[in-house]
Amino acid sequence: MNFLGLADKTVLVFGLANRKSVAYAVSRVLVEFGARVVHVVRGGQQETMALKLFPDSPVFCCDVEREEEIIRVRDTIARLVNDPIAGIVHSVAFANYSEGMRPFHETSKKDFLQAVDISCFSLISIANHFKDLLARRASVVTISISTTRMASENYGYMAPVKAALESSLCFLAKSFSAFSEVRFNAVCPGLLKTSSSAGIPGYIDSYLFAEQATLRKQAVRTEEAANVAAFLLSPRSSGITGQCVVVDAGMGLNYFDAGIVAKTVA
Repeated sequence: MNFLGLADKTVLVFGLANRKSVAYAVSRVLVEFGARVVHVVRGGQQETMALKLFPDSPVFCCDVEREEEIIRVRDTIARLVNDPIAGIVHSVAFANYSEGMRPFHETSKKDFLQAVDISCFSLISIANHFKDLLARRASVVTISISTTRMASENYGYMAPVKAALESSLCFLAKSFSAFSEVRFNAVCPGLLKTSSSAGIPGYIDSYLFAEQATLRKQAVRTEEAANVAAFLLSPRSSGITGQCVVVDAGMGLNYFDAGIVAKTVA
């Protein structure tokens, strides 16, 4: 079955860390539908994990903070693949929470700019350096969050960084339209159980609250976000570009859930 039209298509997946990562879930769906997945990971530890989880998929290391690394891995992959690349998954983000959470106005310039570099500019740089390897109608999908307008104390400066990422989609889609039909979109899930989220102070409490705010009283699963990513990577979504597709099982429309309100005012 090739409903998504991804069979035998090459898709690059940036950012696999372990079995709990969004990149892992997306890769599983892509493999299920017959795509040829190529993984690009941060370092040796992630390389070992990727080879263990996907032994049939090539794996390359790349520190996206270093532009020369992106160029190097681009050149390596160019020698490996014979067909144009049909899609790129950008599942890369980082924020330094090592000193705990501080009020937003105390965010350090160093931490903020590093987060922008890794979580946002890396998408722009990857798109630029891989543009000649992409199929004319390729699809690029990044991972954001369900809303960048909710000022959650424990998410801190990453929300503005994700807002920059989402804005960048529009500009990438526009600039690429001058020479291609490459599409740029984002999957924006509600709170997920991932290894990266586990490092956010107070995340478990926020996750449990979000679960109660979700219409079905069950949090969004990582594989649900992955299914949307696979759709956006496929020709089935050919009319969608520059968009942020929210996957939150209704949480965003349920802030005044009667059950939550009752517990608050009791």
